Amino acid sequence: MRALQVRELLPDHAGAALADLPVPVPGPGEVRVRVRAAAVNFPDLLMTGGGYQLKPDLPFVSGLEFSGEVDAVGEGVRGWVLGDAVVGGNRFGAMAEYVVVLAGALRPRPVALDWDEAAAYPVAYLTAWVALVRCARVEPGEWVLVHGAAGGVGLATVDLAKALGARVIAVVSSAEKRDAIARLYAPDAVISAGPGFREAVKALTDGRGADVIFDPVGGDVFDESTRCIAFGGRLLVIGFASGRIPEVSVNMPLIKGFSVVGVRAGEYGRRFPERGAENVAAIDALAAAGKIRPHVHASLDLADWREGFAMLERREVVGKVVLKP
Repeated sequence: MRALQVRELLPDHAGAALADLPVPVPGPGEVRVRVRAAAVNFPDLLMTGGGYQLKPDLPFVSGLEFSGEVDAVGEGVRGWVLGDAVVGGNRFGAMAEYVVVLAGALRPRPVALDWDEAAAYPVAYLTAWVALVRCARVEPGEWVLVHGAAGGVGLATVDLAKALGARVIAVVSSAEKRDAIARLYAPDAVISAGPGFREAVKALTDGRGADVIFDPVGGDVFDESTRCIAFGGRLLVIGFASGRIPEVSVNMPLIKGFSVVGVRAGEYGRRFPERGAENVAAIDALAAAGKIRPHVHASLDLADWREGFAMLERREVVGKVVLKP
């Protein structure tokens, strides 16, 4: 089978290459899936150079999330039969023609989504759900400010916040991306990510500020966000794409009455398995009903993986890139 295999941890993905590998055999409790699409995520890029917290034993196959069809089942597997359309996630292994995962790592593909869309939604929308529903407890009519709104997780948050009845301000770096997001998801406002965005936020919210701020950027964006958050607001820390981990003097949240909340969707599910299952069921139901829809920026053959990785590195992607094994 074709697979994107990482043999060495090197800069610029130099240790990764297409390889012809044996088709894996499912063991007890496992399912083999014929992969139809695998989404590209930043951890995939980081893992090729050893820059991610998870460091699989070498060699390994890249890829966190996928869609496909059940191709074989191992001993003791119940609930899945050959040909079932599924989506799934694994820490690695998805960027191949076949992947073997535990049966519990799979769920039915939402009927409203095609293969590419189905591969693109599980990780991003789960993060968005945990952030908005579990951590922020967002209410209909509240203002939600989404930084990095063109990225896979940011765009999912824009989409989900709209579905939950919030009023959404999408913050995006380029005019081209702003036009794309306005066309695709029609948030209440789309503004520039440059310095001074707080004035635009205050104007849009009649001086009150945003009730919920979703921040995967950190750095100066976080600092300025503390200046345009509403009293009682929730500032959600998703990551630090800017490269700088910010700090906040505790007198700021005291005076302005806001909370700073860290969001780790995967860890949330591990700590609270029952709630984790509810989270997955919730986004699956929304997807099946057509109430959320991920945007696929590009669908490429697995042989073009370098271009897919480069699209993310150049920050030109609106939504997700998927690879077709």
